Amino acid sequence: MMNTPLSSNRSQRFLIQDMLFRNATRIFAFIVLALLFSIIASLVIGSMPSIKEFGFGFLVSDKWNPVTEQFGALVPIVGTVTTSVIALLIGVPISFGIALFLTEIAPNWLKRPLGIAIELLAGIPSIIYGMWGLFVFAPFFADHVQPWLIDTIGPLPLVGFLFQGAPMGIGMLAAGLILAIMVIPFIASVMRDMFEIVPPMLKESAYGLGATKWEVVRNVVLPYTKIGVAGSIMLGLGRALGETMAVTFVIGNAHNLSSSLMMPGNSISSALANEFTEADGVLYTSALIELGLILFVITLIVLTISKLLLLQLSKKEGKKS
Repeated sequence: MMNTPLSSNRSQRFLIQDMLFRNATRIFAFIVLALLFSIIASLVIGSMPSIKEFGFGFLVSDKWNPVTEQFGALVPIVGTVTTSVIALLIGVPISFGIALFLTEIAPNWLKRPLGIAIELLAGIPSIIYGMWGLFVFAPFFADHVQPWLIDTIGPLPLVGFLFQGAPMGIGMLAAGLILAIMVIPFIASVMRDMFEIVPPMLKESAYGLGATKWEVVRNVVLPYTKIGVAGSIMLGLGRALGETMAVTFVIGNAHNLSSSLMMPGNSISSALANEFTEADGVLYTSALIELGLILFVITLIVLTISKLLLLQLSKKEGKKS
C-alpha cells in the first residue's frame, strides 16, 4: 500500500515532535546538572579562604571563636551525625510498626484516618516542631525523662557517660528525639506504600500454609519490599541531616564537644542558621560556607552509600537466599 501525501506529512510531523520532545527533556536534565555543579562551584569558591587558612585541621578542630578567627567543624559535624543517628534509631522501628499496623493489622475503618494523620504530620512546617519542642517537649523532658535517665542509666559502666549532666531539657538527645518525630511520618508513609504493593496472593498463600502474621511479614513482605524499605530509611536520613529550624530550637547551639547526650551541642544546619547573618569578615563567612560544603559532602556520601545498597539488593532479586 502506497503512502499518501497526508500520511507522509503526519509521519514527518510526528518525527519532528518526537525529536523536539527528546531534545527538550535532554535540556532539562542538563539544566539540573548545571545547577548542581554551579552550587558545588559556589560552595568551593566561597570556602577557599577557610580551606587555605585551616586546611584539614578544620575538620578535626573543636574551636569556634569569631573574635580570634579560630574555626573548626568538629562540633557541628558530630552534632549533625549524632542527632541523625538518634533519629533513625528511634524513628525506623516506630515507622516500621506504624506501616505494618496500617497494612496488616488495622481494621479498614481505621486505616484511612491514621494514614491521613501521618500525612498531616509530614506536612507540618519544621519551625512548628521546633517551637513545640522548645516550649512543650523540653520542659517535660527536663522534669520527667532526663532525671530518670541520669539516675538509671547514668551509673552504668559502658553507656552511662552518654546520660550524665544536668537535666536542661535541650541538648543533643532532645534534638535527636525531635528529629525522630519529624522523620517518622516520611519513613512510615513510604513503608506503608511499599507494603501495600505486595500481591495479596503471596500473603494468602503463606497464610494458607499455616504461617503466622509475623512470618508472613518476615518471609514475604520484607523480601518483596526490601529495596523500598531501604529507600525510605535513606529518605528519613536525608531529612534528618538537613533539618535546620527544629534542631536550632532544641539543640542548645553551643560549640562545646561533650560525650554526654544531655549537654547542648550544635549541628551544621543550626550553626548556619544562627550565625550566617551575623558573620563579619571574609574568614568567618568562608568558614560557614565550608560548613555548608561539608554538609553537602556528607549528604552526597549518604546518597552514594544508599545507591550502592539498593544496587546490591537489586542484584539479589530472584536469587535463592
